[in-house]
Amino acid sequence: MTAKETIGDPSLAERRRKHRKAKMSERRTARRRAMGLSIIVSFIMLAGKVIAAQLTGSAAIFSDAAESVVHLFATGFASFSLWYAATPPDSNHPYGHGKVAYFASAVEGVLILVAAVGIVWTSVNDLLTGAELQRLNIGLYLLAGLTAINLGLGWYLVRTGRETNSIVLVSNGQHVLTDMWTSLGVIVGVGLVWLTGVSWLDPLVALLVAGNILWTAYGLLRRSIYGLMDKADGDATQQILDVLASAKEQGLIADFHQVRHRRTGDEVWIEYHLMFPGDMTIHDAHDRSHRVEDEVDRLFPDDDVHVTAHLEPRKHDAAHPDHHYEPADPLRDVFFDLRGGD
Repeated sequence: MTAKETIGDPSLAERRRKHRKAKMSERRTARRRAMGLSIIVSFIMLAGKVIAAQLTGSAAIFSDAAESVVHLFATGFASFSLWYAATPPDSNHPYGHGKVAYFASAVEGVLILVAAVGIVWTSVNDLLTGAELQRLNIGLYLLAGLTAINLGLGWYLVRTGRETNSIVLVSNGQHVLTDMWTSLGVIVGVGLVWLTGVSWLDPLVALLVAGNILWTAYGLLRRSIYGLMDKADGDATQQILDVLASAKEQGLIADFHQVRHRRTGDEVWIEYHLMFPGDMTIHDAHDRSHRVEDEVDRLFPDDDVHVTAHLEPRKHDAAHPDHHYEPADPLRDVFFDLRGGD
């Protein structure tokens, strides 16, 4: 099979671009719908849990309500970041505004930490002074209904976020599911208090809830840091290197190096240096570079792909002046065994 046959005709690339544009429009609509629903449910959750906490005087239910306050603020910020991330690039942000999604996820993680600290404070105070509980049955029924709603919402947000490559929705959905597990733990704990009359179980359950919230906050902050630091996806790295190695084996390019890539939401940024015989015309080298770019583009059919290629003669070192500075090649060790000698 020749290089041209492998790449395919230009009409396929055009159809792929149209498909991608339509897909991204569908994603934006799905994201807005999911975030709007999340905001509405956040208000319902907060109101219901505050009522349940006031009815029962339970520290565990209060801790659940406090987490919902944080979640409401976090959802509002996530909604803003989802809108801001979709705004087009400008002169001050030529790479767009997508990284705000990782910042939003980090803010949500910090807010969850704040909620956990407040829960610990209230729980320890109730353990020391004792809690006065009342009307636990009504509070439990109300909390059970709210928990079921959160289960459905959290599953929907995480699924939609993964389908649309939105870390904002995934983070928000995981926060909702954390809220659901928190509520479920509270139901079990308060239920035991109701059945046994042992009131110190209530703040103890609240402390366990705080531990679960802290673990979720850690996960959100960890993922946000990876995104802000442009941590490369190993599978994507290998796929890109495989395409470039295949192009070299087919004789489409002479060699390649300086491969880099990063992702921001559903945008993928890829850059590399391609080498060609020194006597090849720039027009021929440019045409071959576009064929390679088309193959790389096919690796991410549902993403907005930005490829930047630097074209060089095969005798790379000889073509550069003595004072030329060559940047570090961070993926050299990954593809070193794919490369032949000059």
